[in-house]
Amino acid sequence: MATSLTHDGDFWSLLKDNGYRFSPPSLPAVNGQQNGMLPVTQGTTILALKYRTGVLVAGDRRATAGTTVMHDRTDKVLDIDRHSVLAIAGVPATAFEIARVMEHTFKYYRRSQLQELSLEGKIRALSKLLKENIPMAMQGIGAVAPIYAAYDIQRNEGKIFFYDMLGAGFEGVEYSVSGSGSPAIRGVLHYQNRWSGEPLATMSEGKAIVLTMRLLETAAEFDSATGGVNRESRLYPLIKLVTEAGVRDISIEQLESLYTSKVTVT
Repeated sequence: MATSLTHDGDFWSLLKDNGYRFSPPSLPAVNGQQNGMLPVTQGTTILALKYRTGVLVAGDRRATAGTTVMHDRTDKVLDIDRHSVLAIAGVPATAFEIARVMEHTFKYYRRSQLQELSLEGKIRALSKLLKENIPMAMQGIGAVAPIYAAYDIQRNEGKIFFYDMLGAGFEGVEYSVSGSGSPAIRGVLHYQNRWSGEPLATMSEGKAIVLTMRLLETAAEFDSATGGVNRESRLYPLIKLVTEAGVRDISIEQLESLYTSKVTVT
C-alpha cells in the first residue's frame, strides 16, 4: 500500500488518514450511566486545621456506595508514620492501598538510610502514587482526594497538604477540607478564622476539638454521605492530633465528654 511521507513521524495521524477510528473505552453500566460519564463520588467529610501546638485532622465514619450506607465505623484518618497522617476521601480500597504503600515506603527509607525521609520527599511520594492511579481515577472507580498532615521537625511547625485526583499537591496555609460535605463547612472555617476574634492558629487543643465536632455535625446535617454522631452506639468522628510529640488519637471518653458539654444543644 502506497503511503504519503508527509506525517513527520505522527503515527496517530497516519492511522487516522488511512481510515482508522478511535473511540474511548467503554465502561460497564453503573446506575444506568455508561462510557466514562460516571460521576465521581466523594461520600465523606475530612478536614485538617492548624491550632496552637500542631495540626488537628478529623473525618466522619460513614462509607457509602451511591445512596447506600455500607459501613458506619470506617477509619478515614490513617497513621502513616510517627509525625504524619493521611485523611482519605474517595474510594476506600484505593485510599487504603495508597496509605499502606506510603507507610512501607517511609519505613523502608528510615531503616535503609538511618534517617527520616524529608517532608518534601513524603509530599512527592504521595503525589507520585496519585499520579500512578490516574487511569483508575479517570474511569471514576479509583478516585481519591486526600489530605496529608505532618509535623515538620526541622521547621518546628505543622503542615497541611491537599491533593486533587491527578496528583497535584497544594499547601493549606491554615486549614483544608475535602469530600462531599466540605462545601457546607468551608465557609464556616473561613469565617471562624477571619472574623470570630479567635483565629484557628491560636486555639487550644480543647477548643479545636469542639470546633471540629461542630463542623462535622454541620456537614452531616447537609450531606447525606457524611455520618453524624450516634451516642447510643458510642459512634464519634475520628480525630487525631499531629504535634512535635507525634500522632495522638483523641479517646472516645474525651469526645463523649466534650460532645455532651460543648456540642449538644439543650
